[in-house]
Amino acid sequence: MLLIVLPDVAVEDDLLLRLRRGDETAVIETYERYFAPLYQYARFRLGDRQQAQDVVSEVFLKLIETIGKPSAPRENLRAWLFSLTRHQIFRLYGEPRQLSLEEVEEWMPSPSDQYPETMLGENIPLERVRHALRMLNADHQEVLVLRFGQRLSMKETADLMGKSVSAVKSLQFRALDTLRLILIEPEVHHG
Repeated sequence: MLLIVLPDVAVEDDLLLRLRRGDETAVIETYERYFAPLYQYARFRLGDRQQAQDVVSEVFLKLIETIGKPSAPRENLRAWLFSLTRHQIFRLYGEPRQLSLEEVEEWMPSPSDQYPETMLGENIPLERVRHALRMLNADHQEVLVLRFGQRLSMKETADLMGKSVSAVKSLQFRALDTLRLILIEPEVHHG
């Protein structure tokens, strides 16, 4: 099941302020709020539960180490945590890989989800969409997961991926266009 953490600016600002003051309960709240989505993201990129847990544990250790230092997050805690997670994945395990069908399925909304931006039309079977997503390259998969799966903003996604906002817009457009082209084919080729 996909877990989405939508940003609540007031909560984020309060958490950051409390973290910077050394409030231990803020660390616990941050962990409780962000562990699951960070773990899902790491598992999405790595495909391994233990590696994902290791990465997210490192992220929270880094958060604790940086509190009170100039490198500590000053705004947008969520984006900082996702960015740190992505950095840890690359540092420990290298470049992203393409997802397996099972991993794509985990990131697909269930038919009961009612998010308009993820609805592709009732005339396209969900299985075809899953196979089509599997056919996208790793960058296309990642931008779609971050934008629509985790609902990160263009800026957050750009910061996380180390790209400009315009590059992310272009990448997202190409990913959606490629997905559309795959889906209009009479059959999605399984491969």
